Amino acid sequence: MNQWVFLTSAIVAEVIATSALKASDGFTKLVPSLITVSGYLIAFYLLSLTLRTLPVGIAYAIWSGLGTVLIAVVAWIVYGQKLDWAAVIGMGLIVAGVIVLNVFSKSGSH
Repeated sequence: MNQWVFLTSAIVAEVIATSALKASDGFTKLVPSLITVSGYLIAFYLLSLTLRTLPVGIAYAIWSGLGTVLIAVVAWIVYGQKLDWAAVIGMGLIVAGVIVLNVFSKSGSH
């Protein structure tokens, strides 16, 4: 159960770090730059804890897939990034892929 808490927390930390990366304006603004560096350190540390029990391929697919979808949503809300139907459908397919990995794949079995 802890691996899912670690993985979820890693995803949240990565989304915060990536959002702050945009705000850092090329690392020219101190506070967003510090949030970026701290967020990525936390994200990778938590991901490493996840990899103690989950296979790397499964953990990374979930981390990168859900992180991609979440950062797109954050960019839409916070930065006014436009999301067309193709982007929404693509994000839906990413989420569907993560669900298929978790529900139907035996790749995560040890």
